[in-house]
Amino acid sequence: MKKFVYIVTDRNRTSLHVGMSSDLIKTLDFYKQMPCLFFDSGQQLTRLVYFEEFKTEEQALSRFKLMSRFTRTQKERVVRSCNPDWIDLTIGLDFEHIMTAKKMVNQVNLPFNIMS
Repeated sequence: MKKFVYIVTDRNRTSLHVGMSSDLIKTLDFYKQMPCLFFDSGQQLTRLVYFEEFKTEEQALSRFKLMSRFTRTQKERVVRSCNPDWIDLTIGLDFEHIMTAKKMVNQVNLPFNIMS
């Protein structure tokens, strides 16, 4: 089963939170539904700015423990290494999730004799 280690932030980038999850989309939805979970309502952790995917829980847990000890500067370096503009990566995840879960309804089945 896949495991994810991620960094989320608020809109002003004032707080960076490291977390670990097996279902990243569900976890991010939870953050959006519980705006005052970790901080006050002005610091809603709604922007996914970094994530890594691991095959085993042991790998993810060791990375999570390491990143949890990072200073703010180290976390910022990690984010900027792959997301220099701090773009919310949730949009791409949602698109990928929608496309894999959705059946293609616009496919046309043509008989083979029409093609010849």
